[in-house]
Amino acid sequence: MNVSTNIKIDEDMKYHKIPDETIRRMPMYLRALSLLEQDACQTISSRQLAQQLHLNPPQIRKDLSYFGAFGKRGIGYPVQSTVQQIRKILKLDGTQSAALIGAGRLGTAIAAYPGFSVFGFEVASIFDIAPKKIGKKIGAMTVEDAADLDTLKKRKIRLAILAVPAEAAQSCAEALVQAGVKGILNLSPSCLAVPRRVKVVTIDIAMALGVLPYYM
Repeated sequence: MNVSTNIKIDEDMKYHKIPDETIRRMPMYLRALSLLEQDACQTISSRQLAQQLHLNPPQIRKDLSYFGAFGKRGIGYPVQSTVQQIRKILKLDGTQSAALIGAGRLGTAIAAYPGFSVFGFEVASIFDIAPKKIGKKIGAMTVEDAADLDTLKKRKIRLAILAVPAEAAQSCAEALVQAGVKGILNLSPSCLAVPRRVKVVTIDIAMALGVLPYYM
């Protein structure tokens, strides 16, 4: 089934139906182009970008065409302005703060992960239910009591990363919804039941690994 998403680029454009597959590829383009920008690359063709990402050029051109004109035929895509446009499309043109739920080994690794900065994300707070972890320092942050998740609404934090055991995931998700969180990155091996207004992206590493032997 081809699922699509309503997205609005600016106030002067109408809503368009954008396939979810296209939305999922946009961060790939952003990361690749951001690295090129760091290397002072001025332009890149769809063919060159496709070679880097192991995609095909027509797919890249089609994806970007949903959002208007990006480059020029025979010249390519201007790297700097294309990065800016994709950031605007994904609403990453400002810093996005996220709450991390779970201060175990996975949560601690996520808190230290430097790759979020490419997309303008920062882990702004860490929560856990374990008394021995509450008050502990992880980097520059202090682990807070998960009973205080309702404070996220006052802090205007609308994103959360869930790195808790499966048996605790649903109750944590419900608390996050009550705190006004609109997007959850779920790293627990469980399916969350949340209102339709809340977007959940689940990454199950073990499940992803489970498909590799088939292809091998």
